[in-house]
Amino acid sequence: MTKYKFRGKMMKLNWLDRIGDVNPQMWREIKGRCKPRNLIIATSISLLGQFLILMMAMGGLPTDDRYLSPDGKVFHRYCTGVYQECLPDGRGNFVINWQLWWIEIFQILSVIGIFVLLVAGTYMLINDLAKEEKTGTLNFIRLSPRTSQSILLGKILGVPFLLYLFAILALPLHFWAGISAGIPLMGILFYWAAIVGSCFLFFSASLLFGLFSSGFSGFQPWLGSGLVLMFLWITCAIPITITPTDWIIIFSPFRALLYVVDASPVDNSFSFSYLNLDSWQWFYLPLGSNAVTAISFLLFNYALWSYWIWQGLQRRFHNPSKTILSKGQSYLLVVCIEVMTVGFALQTGRWSSSLENNFYAVLILNQVLFLSLIAALSPQRQALQDWARYRQERITNPWGFWSRDLIKDLLWAEKSPAILAMAINLVLSFVILSVWIVLSPSELNSMPTLAILAITMTLTLIYATILQLMLLKRVKRQMQWAAGAMIALIVLPPIFLGVLSLSPDRAPLFWLFTAFPAAAMKDASVESFFAAFVSQLGIFALLNQQLNRQLKLAGESATKALLKSM
Repeated sequence: MTKYKFRGKMMKLNWLDRIGDVNPQMWREIKGRCKPRNLIIATSISLLGQFLILMMAMGGLPTDDRYLSPDGKVFHRYCTGVYQECLPDGRGNFVINWQLWWIEIFQILSVIGIFVLLVAGTYMLINDLAKEEKTGTLNFIRLSPRTSQSILLGKILGVPFLLYLFAILALPLHFWAGISAGIPLMGILFYWAAIVGSCFLFFSASLLFGLFSSGFSGFQPWLGSGLVLMFLWITCAIPITITPTDWIIIFSPFRALLYVVDASPVDNSFSFSYLNLDSWQWFYLPLGSNAVTAISFLLFNYALWSYWIWQGLQRRFHNPSKTILSKGQSYLLVVCIEVMTVGFALQTGRWSSSLENNFYAVLILNQVLFLSLIAALSPQRQALQDWARYRQERITNPWGFWSRDLIKDLLWAEKSPAILAMAINLVLSFVILSVWIVLSPSELNSMPTLAILAITMTLTLIYATILQLMLLKRVKRQMQWAAGAMIALIVLPPIFLGVLSLSPDRAPLFWLFTAFPAAAMKDASVESFFAAFVSQLGIFALLNQQLNRQLKLAGESATKALLKSM
């Protein structure tokens, strides 16, 4: 008997060891969270929540109160008669539209599941990274022989494990409600594929945000989950308008839910608008024509941008001082994003915005993109100092510091300043958008539009140079100071002009020097555009001269310190 007990324990241990060998980090996270108390709480919340939803739905069914009506008639949204009159069956009970009843349960479960999984999962992952960073165990994990993909995937699978249990326990009721509502099984499976894809994308982005925002002193979990909550809350009710902002909206899994609900034969007034779904296009391809093309495109986007996020994760995890992206990766990323946004900006039609509004939307998205790229590509002080010393040691001719292979360094080197790389990215963006602007109908005036694009480019280069100068300074909380400076440069000038009552139509030249030059596009003259562009080029040249001087000093001082130590 003892022998069989011992053999059973050995088999159990071998089984657990095999699970741990597949992904030790995942097993570590699951084992740390699967305490009996936690499992009971997660199971109870899921089952009790489903029970309460069913009871509330049952309470919404019509009751036989015909005696209260003067004509003996009862009307209810779940009834099947004319004007939703409640008609009795052979036994005297009301005939109920059970498909409508079940589809509302399906919707409630879906909406709650999306918010709980994405918001709570984001918080848990960022909070877990913050705790690991604070206790020092994250550095210990970095020394593990396992690859960064294995460790980070283990985090995604293990940290929100109790949330996964919460969702898995709701699957039977969710599938039953969908099938009872007349939704095809394939549609429900497509929906869950979108949920899995969105979870992977959002959770990967959460890990990258957690690695990048370690200096926020414990506030980053609330910030990250709050941003996800705000995004979901906004996108759950926005109709398709065929604008570049649709590219942002499609990251919301509510888009998949809308199509799945629409596949039901029930005439259902869904609480979140799905108006204009049929008009959804990308490069004139009718993505919104059916659920298969729409959800397939959604899954393609999840996969594509998860890939880019993981490029940053792999770079940043083992070496926190590295930039999130290499310069070469940034060039491909900019092309991907510009092609995606232009695809949504091409069309005009019944439900679409004007080309001019589309251009403004593209400008806003581009400003967000390039401000993010500035932060992603700008190396920190130590990296810049190492590169400057490297350049100083390679001086072999009278041209001095800026001599051999400089262009190659600035285009591709990891630790070099990001100014030239940002300029290349801006040129790539300018070329793609210029083709769209020039080939667009006469509704979009080409010359002022191209002028605004050029001015936006020079402003972005000025911001990138200022950030690089800030990162060269030896100050505490360097990243916070740099972020504060960028926010001040973007926010304060428009506020200052507003306080002085200098609106874009009254002072267009001043607005061309703010982060929102497009506000003055209609009112600025050719002379104003030219003066602003030349002035900004001059400011950019002066800032780069100062950056060159600072880099030379950093390289010389680092070399002297190295020689003294030898």
